[in-house]
Amino acid sequence: MSDTPDLQDLPDIDPDADINEPRLWRSVGWTARVIKNDDDEGWAVAMIKDGEAEPALIGPWTMGRNKKDPKPLDVNAFNTLVKTASEVLRRHEQQLHAQLHKSVMVSTDTAEFEVTLDIVPDEDDPYAMLTARDGDGEQLAQVRVAPNFKLTRATASTWIENDFRKPNQ
Repeated sequence: MSDTPDLQDLPDIDPDADINEPRLWRSVGWTARVIKNDDDEGWAVAMIKDGEAEPALIGPWTMGRNKKDPKPLDVNAFNTLVKTASEVLRRHEQQLHAQLHKSVMVSTDTAEFEVTLDIVPDEDDPYAMLTARDGDGEQLAQVRVAPNFKLTRATASTWIENDFRKPNQ
């Protein structure tokens, strides 16, 4: 396993205090932990955001000069790891947002509409909200639909043509 103790196993340490050790570094809301890579003879580093149970990033870590022990963490390496792990989380959030939020523009003879679909991934009762807004951004209609409703220009146009009545699903 790892030669570094678990954070919970460290007695009398302020959980908010910075730690700057060769294999454990904590600062600015992140913890970097150098761990033995079980897949090979090398080392890995896990980046954990404060308050999260799982690492945001796990990647290979450089061997030290003796080709046996890991290279110690330092401020530059830690800052680079924080930047990389933050970017991974940001991309994950963007991907999740894109999966849960869709938008199309529909033009009719009389007006232009933005129709959005916002999925609410509730564990017990997932659903989506279909919303129409006019060119000024004013909400014209909103209905609850199934979370698997397919928002396309065609389905949005049909909804508008049917005076915003709940679509058949």
